[in-house]
Amino acid sequence: MTTPSTTTRRGFIRTSLLGGAAAMAAWRLPALSALAAPAASAKNACCVALTAGNDRADIIFRSLCSFKKEIAAAIGKRRVVIKPNNVSIDRQLAASHAGSIEGILEFLKSIGKTNVVIAESAASGPTLEGFANFGYDKLAGKYGAKLMDLDQQEVEMVYAFDEKDFRPHGIRMSKVLLDPNNFIISAAKFKTHDRVVATLSLKNIIVGAPIKDPGFRWSGGKAGAKNDKPLTHGNGFRGINYNLYALAPRLHPHLAVIDGYEGMEGNGPVGGTPVDHKVAVVSLDWLAADRVAVELMGIDYTKVGYLNFCAQAGLGQGDLSKIEVVGAKIADHIKKYKLSDNFDQQMIWMKTASA
Repeated sequence: MTTPSTTTRRGFIRTSLLGGAAAMAAWRLPALSALAAPAASAKNACCVALTAGNDRADIIFRSLCSFKKEIAAAIGKRRVVIKPNNVSIDRQLAASHAGSIEGILEFLKSIGKTNVVIAESAASGPTLEGFANFGYDKLAGKYGAKLMDLDQQEVEMVYAFDEKDFRPHGIRMSKVLLDPNNFIISAAKFKTHDRVVATLSLKNIIVGAPIKDPGFRWSGGKAGAKNDKPLTHGNGFRGINYNLYALAPRLHPHLAVIDGYEGMEGNGPVGGTPVDHKVAVVSLDWLAADRVAVELMGIDYTKVGYLNFCAQAGLGQGDLSKIEVVGAKIADHIKKYKLSDNFDQQMIWMKTASA
């Protein structure tokens, strides 16, 4: 891969004020005490790199170079964990592309970070099978990275809300993603979603953290093998939005890398169709990255419940007028993604429980 030049600062993008606060007030639950929301970091918390181009790995690399010194300092001596989004182990459009992982690995190499793990608990079947299908094993060999199946690692019990019985339910979650001594990179994708409108950098970490038993597959798997991921969905559209917010303080990326080279629209996160977009978004503030990605997808931000909840709780910057975008201009790269067929049903999170 050729080393491209870094992007340059292009000033501030000033658009709409933070939306959704009123909608959030329509349905509230107390935050879990163990997951109290920390304030967002001031330094670089509102900067997002947006890069466009015709090479997936290249635009990821160039976006990361916008914050080269800041990322190196944030990593320090911690182990780097790249968490791809492999909701499917055999449909490339639904999973993080090897090209986006290559751009990240090339960047980490350029700043001298070699203690790198590519870690996942794939949703639909054996993690390492998916890694092989998508070519991650070749990348690991090229860059000296370690491949890790989170289903085979230690777990910690974390609790999430279920809207059907209003009780907390225990979930086996990966200690690798919970460990503050690891620097977590979310290698996410632009995808619409059938429960929360859009899935980006935060959801990739939270729903990837619950583990599943060996032999589990969506179909034809080992009898009795369990998958804890559905428990984060909270048994409904309200439950999943609340859980993503409540779990975010402990399970969020330290660096968001969102691949929009080829996005997914319609009935994501698995059954959607491709969008030729050719952009990449990077930030040390995951919420700012997700906010910019939502804008680029032509999605009304006020409709994405969990992102509005997180913004109201101060988990990052959700106000587009306060996000400095480095590189390309948002307005030049907006593509309106078709939303899931059940979008209207998803909007129940905006209504009061009695409505």
